[in-house]
Amino acid sequence: MASEKDDMKTPGAVIPQGSDAAEVGSNTPYIDPEKEKRIVRKFDYLVMPQFVIMMLLAYLDRSNIGNARIFGFEKDLGLKGNEFANLSSLFYVTYVVFEIPWVLALKRWGANLVIGLAIVLWSAVTIGSGFAKNYHHAIAGRLCLGFAEAGLMPALTFLISTIFPRESQGLRVAVLYGAMALSGAFGGLIAYGIQKMGAQRGLEAWRWLFIIEGVISLAFGMLCWFSLPKTADNAWFLKPDEKQLMRDRRIRDAAYTGSDEFSWAYVRMAFADPMVWVAAISLFCAGIPLFGYGIFLPTIIRGLGFQSTAVNALTIPVYTVACILLGVICTISDRLKKRAIVALLVPIIVITGYAIAIGTPSNGAGFFAMFLCAGVYTYNTLLVAWVSNNIKPDHKRSAALPLMISVANISGIAASQVYPDSSAPRFIMGNAVSLSTEFAAACGIVVIWLMLRRRNNIKAKQRAEGIEDNGEVGDKSLDFEYIL
Repeated sequence: MASEKDDMKTPGAVIPQGSDAAEVGSNTPYIDPEKEKRIVRKFDYLVMPQFVIMMLLAYLDRSNIGNARIFGFEKDLGLKGNEFANLSSLFYVTYVVFEIPWVLALKRWGANLVIGLAIVLWSAVTIGSGFAKNYHHAIAGRLCLGFAEAGLMPALTFLISTIFPRESQGLRVAVLYGAMALSGAFGGLIAYGIQKMGAQRGLEAWRWLFIIEGVISLAFGMLCWFSLPKTADNAWFLKPDEKQLMRDRRIRDAAYTGSDEFSWAYVRMAFADPMVWVAAISLFCAGIPLFGYGIFLPTIIRGLGFQSTAVNALTIPVYTVACILLGVICTISDRLKKRAIVALLVPIIVITGYAIAIGTPSNGAGFFAMFLCAGVYTYNTLLVAWVSNNIKPDHKRSAALPLMISVANISGIAASQVYPDSSAPRFIMGNAVSLSTEFAAACGIVVIWLMLRRRNNIKAKQRAEGIEDNGEVGDKSLDFEYIL
């Protein structure tokens, strides 16, 4: 596939001075690179902060059950045995089932309406969870929460792939995963403050945790109906000429994004692509340590011998390091324009952390290991961005991304069961499972790299033989080159 630079320097093209978009060759519009950068910066300033807040609120509302556990959630609801783990698992049942429908709805009705509705729904559920009286009420709340939050991550990843240049998408996806890690820090801080507040107006402190976080999310979700653009080329903050440039850019990038015309054939292409399934299985493997870490970190830290009143506060520096690690590594990946090699090296940090936690009973070493294990967020970031870059057209990507993440999120069911109370205080079983699945995830990177390199080599050979059309469509067509 020709690069953007090559597109702008097609031999024989005549570019009128001062033109934002002129025809290059016969069909491809020329895009003023400086003006394009200014438009992309607008999305960075006006849309990406909204994406970050959405992710932060979603993961606050999803994982606050782990913080609530530290100050009375289990006792007040009368939970017994493995019922807390079951609540964590049941969230992912509806979460997995409804991911693809949510993203297809976004493609059909636009980001502002679909995402705004989703946020309002999960906020209402979170507020309602603060009034749960028993285990069955909590089950209903977790199932409804999974339904409402299902499409957010794949939807935002898809939107990023339609707005930003391929080489810089990794950093934006990293920002989303950074928001997940940041939500852990904020969640610990909020939970610590509410725990100190104690019972108020006849409601236990953990109930106020759900209610307060739910009200904040509800207010933001209603705002999104007005602040979030429906599509990238019809954003409310773009001038008419900027909207035209975005439409012209879409024509220029058609080799990557494909046409706007929907066909179920593209959905079948997504389900039939082995790369999508290898990525999904790799994300499933990485998801076990990721979700286990997100839900059970306060429980693991408490098992290291720290007082319950300090546990939520101690999660804050751990999640802060997770954000820093994520930002640094993903920036390096974008600067080098390399995905596979960086994604392959990241699990080494995580595996080392779990090995320390398993190998020593020292509380200090165990707490240090949690800082290394914070790298779980980085792997998923790199892999999702990498595979998203290598899927064409938009409609195939809009099915492939939620398919991958749906399979990956099934791991949340398993992750919720590998840290049973019976394995306290060191939780060796959960840490051992996390270590082994993180290693399997690293192996998945190698498989995908070999697969994509083989496809590129076959296309290069066909072009060298003078073949102009290999009879394939989408990313398998001859004009598309996979990023390694």
